[in-house]
Amino acid sequence: MQYITVSSVLYSSDMELVDAIILGLVQGVTEFLPISSTGHLVLAREWLVITGANALAFDAILHFATTAAVMLYFWNDLWRLLQVALRKLGRLPVDQKDMTLLYCLIIGTIPAVLIGVVLEPVISDNLRTPAFVAVVLLAASLFFLYAEWRYTVAPPQGQLTLKKGLQIGLFQALALLPGMSRSGATIAGGMLVGLTRLEATRFSFLLAIPITLGVGIKMTFDLIQTEGQVEWGMIMVGAAVSFVTALLVIHFFLGFIRRYTLWPFVWYGISLSALVGYLAFIS
Repeated sequence: MQYITVSSVLYSSDMELVDAIILGLVQGVTEFLPISSTGHLVLAREWLVITGANALAFDAILHFATTAAVMLYFWNDLWRLLQVALRKLGRLPVDQKDMTLLYCLIIGTIPAVLIGVVLEPVISDNLRTPAFVAVVLLAASLFFLYAEWRYTVAPPQGQLTLKKGLQIGLFQALALLPGMSRSGATIAGGMLVGLTRLEATRFSFLLAIPITLGVGIKMTFDLIQTEGQVEWGMIMVGAAVSFVTALLVIHFFLGFIRRYTLWPFVWYGISLSALVGYLAFIS
């Protein structure tokens, strides 16, 4: 079974209000929590199926919606980084910590872009099946479990560096595998290289901006080249739901990660893997 990944679900061409709301909720909730959006969309397609121009439009607009949410939430950080970049270009003194963060975001984005350009066609043609997603979901859960264990036996130390930014960027590239959560991979990766859970989470959210924005732009170009009637009204409803949901999820998760571990998401991922595996191999 083939399916469109990240924020689209294959469903019937006539879109209804409840379909748009469900898709917006799925995208808004799963984009930033350490749970796989692909895994949830495998389940969502059991109920909903959209094809053609509407699917591409949903992909593009929902990516813009979630990008707008994380940009709004971290607006102060982004404004500060923009000022740092301008001051650096003007050869004025800058805060070194902010400059390091800016460089890390740039460096951390490169691996996923380069690897995605090379491997994305292969992944699209061969790996986007529920069976593969179930296996990756289980592997991702075990990876998060290992990160938590290492975090306990070797408490985090040190600050964000260019090397750590690149390493987290390599972990982000793992999200090209259907079933691997982008936020989960970067948060767990950040913990493994020595960041606190909160530091790793904030960096993960900021690192999501160029990737999700780039995906949205690419899908918009794909949409322009696709013939078919787009139900923009329903798509904008889904985008609004996705935007508001993403804002709430970001705020919730930052508060959650200050006090708790990734263990609830480990067990949730294992359960989701079992459910997707059941749908793939038995049902």
